[in-house]
Amino acid sequence: MLVSYRVIFDTKNTTKALAYLMLVVFVPIIGIIIYFSFGVNYRIRKMYDKKLLTNAQLQSNLEKRLITYSKGVLKEGDDNVQDNKKLVNLILKDNLSPLTNNNNVKLLLNGEEKFPDVLASIAQAKHHIHIEYYIFEDDNIGNEIIELLIKKVAEGVEVRFIYDDFGSRSIRKKQVKRLRDAGAKVFPFYKIKLIALANRINYRNHRKIIVIDGHTSFVGGINVSDRYINTEPNKNKTFWRDTHLKIEGPATWYLQYLFLCDWNFCAQDEMSINDDFFPPKEFFHSTEDKHVQITASGPDSDVPTIKFALLQAINLAEKEILITTPYFIPSKSIMDALLISGKSGVHVKLLVPGQSDSKLVNAAACSYYADLLKSGVEIYRYQKGFVHAKTMVIDNEIAIVGTANMDVRSFDLNFEVNAIVYDEEITNELRTAFYKDLEVSTIIDLKEWLSRPTYYRFLDKLARLFSPML
Repeated sequence: MLVSYRVIFDTKNTTKALAYLMLVVFVPIIGIIIYFSFGVNYRIRKMYDKKLLTNAQLQSNLEKRLITYSKGVLKEGDDNVQDNKKLVNLILKDNLSPLTNNNNVKLLLNGEEKFPDVLASIAQAKHHIHIEYYIFEDDNIGNEIIELLIKKVAEGVEVRFIYDDFGSRSIRKKQVKRLRDAGAKVFPFYKIKLIALANRINYRNHRKIIVIDGHTSFVGGINVSDRYINTEPNKNKTFWRDTHLKIEGPATWYLQYLFLCDWNFCAQDEMSINDDFFPPKEFFHSTEDKHVQITASGPDSDVPTIKFALLQAINLAEKEILITTPYFIPSKSIMDALLISGKSGVHVKLLVPGQSDSKLVNAAACSYYADLLKSGVEIYRYQKGFVHAKTMVIDNEIAIVGTANMDVRSFDLNFEVNAIVYDEEITNELRTAFYKDLEVSTIIDLKEWLSRPTYYRFLDKLARLFSPML
């Protein structure tokens, strides 16, 4: 009874609360263990109160500049911006993230395109390098980046490194010590003292951010790991399909802001704002003038801004919605928006892995497919390898690339970041990549899907009951 009270009182999400209640009622011992391991974070209020105070201080310094700048860019924006100003205003209000222009944006497909650009940009750093990753492996590419960082420290460049203590656990001892010994400042995000304390595995920092000298940045789905590089000579290696962005311009401001917020939470030396970290807009001389806006959310957010942004983007679509996600466990609002779009004649295509790396997650995702297919949504399963990209294309006007999966964990539990590009050229590049991926994917046929054995459909629906906890 007391555990049930705790679930009802502390769990804001109704669906999640019902899932935990079912576990506690029907399998009491196992259910209680799962709830107190995964459903509760004993320090969540204290921990994020501290982080919010730090964020508020940074926010007060930036607020006037960001709002004024964003309104000016919006007023002068092209049709892509004007057609989607509801989305722009939502992100500005919820995140205080400005719409920026005068950006160069480069779409990077897979690790073989991302890492050469990352290494080249780090090598050119003059003042500082800020890196924040969920997964940073102790492997070939990880060591190559670390060696370069050590070299840059020796040249007098400030290096600050945030790693997720769970996702990047392979570097916790040897590589972190090497960086610190060289003079880099390195801290874990939300340190795990004992891996066995599973409740601390929630609220992970799933962001992948690099900021160089305040003007160049990288963001997207590609972690630092050899698995993302498909040119590695390994016959048994799974092809890893992912997407990232390189940004040169004022959009880097907000990625820098996010990094500093996270740094002030997890590090022992707080940062102050100056023009070395936020170059004035006059510094940037773009040859492309792309409009970019960054959206972020996490357990410290008052509202799930990334979910709201995706929902608004879907609702703004008039012709086409192209979604790639490795984990599809949508909230009810996202699911309803996709169903409405499909029934309204919008061409909605969803690309998911042929086989997820989690059987339970895969089964839960499958439970949503029938309703989507009936509404006219086309669902494709990637067959060439594992698709890990988190992208969305809206009407040849909006390209979204980031770290957030379309699932409950990304919307509610993890720290995430997405980049939104309001530009026809970048959108067409991402659209072309999507349709190329469809060439090595298989479409799900509605009749065949509905004719699957009852046994499989039951297991899918059973897995869906646990989806709020996945």
